[in-house]
Amino acid sequence: MAHGPETSVNPVSQLASLSCMALQGGFWYDSLRGSPPWHTPTPGGQAMTFKDLLTQVIDWLRQEQRLSYRALKVQFGLDDDVLAALKDELIYAKRLALDEEDGVLVWTGNPQGTPAAPSPQPEAPPATPPLPEAERRQLTVLFCDLVESTALAARLDPEELREVVRAYQETCAKVIARFEGHIAQYLGDGLLVYFGYPQAHEDDAQRAVRAGLGMAEAMGQLNTRLARELGVQLAVRLGCPYRAGGGGRRRGRPSAGTAGAR
Repeated sequence: MAHGPETSVNPVSQLASLSCMALQGGFWYDSLRGSPPWHTPTPGGQAMTFKDLLTQVIDWLRQEQRLSYRALKVQFGLDDDVLAALKDELIYAKRLALDEEDGVLVWTGNPQGTPAAPSPQPEAPPATPPLPEAERRQLTVLFCDLVESTALAARLDPEELREVVRAYQETCAKVIARFEGHIAQYLGDGLLVYFGYPQAHEDDAQRAVRAGLGMAEAMGQLNTRLARELGVQLAVRLGCPYRAGGGGRRRGRPSAGTAGAR
């Protein structure tokens, strides 16, 4: 059988073709030696360091926002160890990316390539102070209200009535404060006052009585002004209806009286 002329292969040419430098992904790759593209000397003669590789990957990831590990391997010719080192730098050291299902890098930095500011954490609610232990305490209760306030309301305009009631309440409050009583409630034109709460004294009952006498005296001074300005005078009803203690309520005969002139 006839054969065609044999084609001779020049080993030198084959070696030259194998050792040629092929451009891949922007880096020169030595196909003969098989060295990784990111580590192979560039045409300028300087080998790329891991720091240079990291800069390239950060720029690419910042532009694309999401990159698969397979794409990084193909683009830069990375082996598993180098890829793992890149992941450590981007995810843990620099905190520029997150791992998604062990297959994708997701950019989390800002456009300048610095870690994103952490989201503000909600402030922890203030700790609830412990409730005080139950305490047994004796209270003396004083009640004060205006006499015939309905008739007074019929005589005065609403604005004048409001001014009179406010003056009466302020006058009583000053006397109560002088004896360290506590106004628990304003009930219309009445005042419910505690002696022994929140601040206790050994003579709270006496303080309540003295406060009542003081309010009766103060009404006389207030009536002088009200008679001159509005032509009215006030009378108040005062009483200590009971004393309440921690173990229950002890009712007593109400001690009540009327002070002031109508």
